Amino acid sequence: MHADTLDEQPTAVADAALPVAEIGPWMAKAYHAVATALAAQGVDPVGPPFARYHRLEEDRTTIEAGFPVARAIDGVDDVRPSSLPGGPAATAMHVGPYEAMELTYDALLAWIRQHGGEPAGDAWEVYLSDPREEPDPATWRTEIVQPYRTA
Repeated sequence: MHADTLDEQPTAVADAALPVAEIGPWMAKAYHAVATALAAQGVDPVGPPFARYHRLEEDRTTIEAGFPVARAIDGVDDVRPSSLPGGPAATAMHVGPYEAMELTYDALLAWIRQHGGEPAGDAWEVYLSDPREEPDPATWRTEIVQPYRTA
């Protein structure tokens, strides 16, 4: 785990409010829609896909999924411009299946508190592995980024 000060990052995203069980299938469609919109505007992603989760209730989440971009895009259909916040953030690398990320989140939050901070806003996940190319979930790498502020 480590801390860094991030610059605000423009993004292109699709978003939805979904039951947790529907997130996986929706994300594949969302990434495709965002990639199609970017290609139509001649914009290339400047990094791997990400998802940011905003919990609504115990079993429903608002999610935005997409790609970082160099400049704001024009919204089209279900794709819109957004951004990831700048400022202090702690980062942890999770290796393994998505279903096992809770322990990495817990360790990240503990690290922030041990260093005199508290979470500031929702975390996001950066997907460094493509499950289509790496079918073994034990090898998947996901970077978890949690903005924080000093207490």
